[in-house]
Amino acid sequence: VVAILGANGAGKTTLLKTIAGVLRPRSGTVSFLGAEITGLPPHRIVRRGIALVPEGRAILSRMTVRENLEMGAFTRRDVNAASRDMDRVMGRFPVLKERAGQLAGSLSGGEQQMLAIARALMSAPKLLLLDEPTLGLAPLVVADIFSIIREIGAAGTTILLVEQNVGQALKVSSGAYVLETGKIALSGPSRDLLQEPRIKASYLGK
Repeated sequence: VVAILGANGAGKTTLLKTIAGVLRPRSGTVSFLGAEITGLPPHRIVRRGIALVPEGRAILSRMTVRENLEMGAFTRRDVNAASRDMDRVMGRFPVLKERAGQLAGSLSGGEQQMLAIARALMSAPKLLLLDEPTLGLAPLVVADIFSIIREIGAAGTTILLVEQNVGQALKVSSGAYVLETGKIALSGPSRDLLQEPRIKASYLGK
């Protein structure tokens, strides 16, 4: 798990959207697993193994929970493996299994965030991009989301995490980058950045 930190407007969401193919870079390139993916459309980037959970979740509210999860596997051709992943996702998120036939728009905010993450996992990503996954959620739900992030990372999926909750982001990640107006201002192991005076002064308080 690697965290991307920074103030509003630093370029964190722009970075994730550019990696995911939603935005095109004005210059430079994006490479993944040794291959350049700059300019590829998002569905082809998903097939390469990158999935984005956008800020605000972007669930399909008029479709059921199960249909949302099925849409997550839309680009996959390995039907049997996708079916096994559906069972795995339902096991990891029991609340989604309970509400499989319920309209996604009727879920609580925390449940919708779990659905957004689960839908991304249905694409079998090698790299999961999480953009502000705890935004607007109650503290208990925030703790659940960070626990899920730890589990996904421990299971072998690489995560690039954009998160305003800097303290928790540094605790859940192994390394971090701090962006300031589109440039890397600080980087290093998360445990070191937790003690960095500039991080403490700007994000963690006293």
